[in-house]
Amino acid sequence: MADEYELVIVKYGTRQGHRSEVYLNYEIYRQPDGPIGMDYFVWILRNAERTILVDTGFSPAGGANRNRTFVKDLPAIYEALDIDLSGDHTIVVTHAHYDHIGNLSLFPNANIVISQSEYDFWTSEMAARAQFRWSTEREELDALRKAHDEGRVRTFTGAMDLTPGVELLELGGHTPGQSVVRVATSDGDVLVASDAVHYYEEYEDDLPFAFVADLPQMYAGFDRIRDLMASGVQHLVSGHDPDTLNRFRRVEDGPLAGIAATIGTPHQRRA
Repeated sequence: MADEYELVIVKYGTRQGHRSEVYLNYEIYRQPDGPIGMDYFVWILRNAERTILVDTGFSPAGGANRNRTFVKDLPAIYEALDIDLSGDHTIVVTHAHYDHIGNLSLFPNANIVISQSEYDFWTSEMAARAQFRWSTEREELDALRKAHDEGRVRTFTGAMDLTPGVELLELGGHTPGQSVVRVATSDGDVLVASDAVHYYEEYEDDLPFAFVADLPQMYAGFDRIRDLMASGVQHLVSGHDPDTLNRFRRVEDGPLAGIAATIGTPHQRRA
């Protein structure tokens, strides 16, 4: 159906850290510190009519600058999914951190959708301040600006019906225009939370992430997601939780075996 999609979740990178690194002011919770993994994902929505990419992961440079580890190169992932890098795809940018826009330049003809507040912030002088600059790569923000100058960037405020079955919702918090994606599948509605929910326990236990542009908005985002889950969304997909793939239908065969999972009936594109 044109208004239902298969969601493909692909893990492309990983790292190990500590809980005190990923949760804001972790010491106030009086819980012991300990190791915690962080996985990195891209998300692909596809049906017989179209393919929509959600974020594009970190680049080799962005990963190397932060000691991140690839489990599979992004170009190889897109090849495995039969995604032509030169195609005029739609790419939803949930937010402009290095691990979400690192490969925009691989798609010279793609149309990019991002919230207006997110675009405005990361193309402003404030983005150069140290606490924000750490989460970006200048060349990648330049690629976003270039796409805008070429007329390939579309912005929205608040919410946007991207296509039948795909809705974008701006929550803020983690970044000024952090967005999530609600998508209809044959298995029910799915919320691709991206970094509005890095970890499931972050959302379940009200544990704000360490990097936050607006703390009240981050808390409000948790509440908004709880409302969505109580009123029709069946599945929540986190942005970085290593348990994510285990919660859905894992891919067991082919080039993405062990690093991908799907939700919804697979759809074959028209020839």
